[in-house]
Amino acid sequence: MSGHELRPELRPPSPHGWVWWLPLAAVFVDVAAELIVRGREPVSFMLVAVPPLAAATRGPRGTALSTLVCLGLQMWMAARRPGHFDEQHHVAVYVATTLIGIAAVALAGQRERTRRHLVRANSVAEAMQRTLLRPVPCRLGPVRAAGFYEAGEGGTLVGGDLYDVCETPFGVRAIIGDVRGKGLDAVQTVAAVLGSFRVSAHEWQSLSALAGRLELSIARNGPAGEDGDPELFVTALVLEFPPDGGEVRIVDRGHPAPLVIGPHGARRLLTTPGLPLGLGALAPDGESTTVHPLAPSEVLVLHTDGVSEARDADGVFYPVLDRLDERFGGRRTPDPEAVVSFVRNDADRWSARSDNDDRAVLALSVEDGTPPRPNPRESAPDAREPRHRQ
Repeated sequence: MSGHELRPELRPPSPHGWVWWLPLAAVFVDVAAELIVRGREPVSFMLVAVPPLAAATRGPRGTALSTLVCLGLQMWMAARRPGHFDEQHHVAVYVATTLIGIAAVALAGQRERTRRHLVRANSVAEAMQRTLLRPVPCRLGPVRAAGFYEAGEGGTLVGGDLYDVCETPFGVRAIIGDVRGKGLDAVQTVAAVLGSFRVSAHEWQSLSALAGRLELSIARNGPAGEDGDPELFVTALVLEFPPDGGEVRIVDRGHPAPLVIGPHGARRLLTTPGLPLGLGALAPDGESTTVHPLAPSEVLVLHTDGVSEARDADGVFYPVLDRLDERFGGRRTPDPEAVVSFVRNDADRWSARSDNDDRAVLALSVEDGTPPRPNPRESAPDAREPRHRQ
């Protein structure tokens, strides 16, 4: 979605929407009733409700026009009954319709101004989303990628989840993370982490050093002061696909472990979890980089806990691994876009309640890599042990 494209709820009402037709329907019903009773009963008073209905869907000019039409119809209906045109009750109806019409025109103007303000605010928010959470490229070097993001707070576009994929001199690097907390503090932290990643990923050869720079970015650029969250941290996975292919390197900072879909089914990769970003000072020894073989026939799936913690009617968490294994396990290499689309739709169907947690999913595969490097610790196709680098 581009920054200038309006969200459906902020677009002007469609001419074919049922709400748009309400003023015309009210006029039609009133005129039909007048023709049926042939002036024997006063039905013109019902037209008083038309200007407010018009104000809900039309601008000031359209509302003013509807007021004039209603006044004309009321006078015509009163004139059909001899002696009633200037009768005090009918005059009171004319005055009431005029006053209500003036108020309706003012309300229509206020509604239009509010809508324009919301459209501008929405455009700014969408531009921010495109800046913070850029669309995932379909391919970067040998890596095919797909992803989706959905903010949990209703009416917002940016929340506390983050992801990015970029091609660097050290290979394709990716990050996915989840900020503890919500609101402006979470958005500010997302901006700090992603801004640092997009610069540091091209400068630091060591994946552990890169994670350290992200840690530093939170300390320097995250929310601070009395209004900041003193317990703010970010769970994250920082990954690297080296240029020669055949493996994926992972630094785990307390995030849900990656999943792999391959010919032998779906499995969870073993990592060495460290403390989340923002709490690294509590573990001065740093973190380990876990290395796993990755074949061209395998797809790596990363997600935030907004996906895995979706619950059904019985309160059961969404079983991401089992659902991926059932859908894609043992088959030909799925397209990353198909994997992301499946997780998104399947989690929606699984969830029986309106969750307010952000959700993010990345699917990555190496299209033209070299064969996976042999791993001496590998005892079975489904149980690959990691290697570690300090």
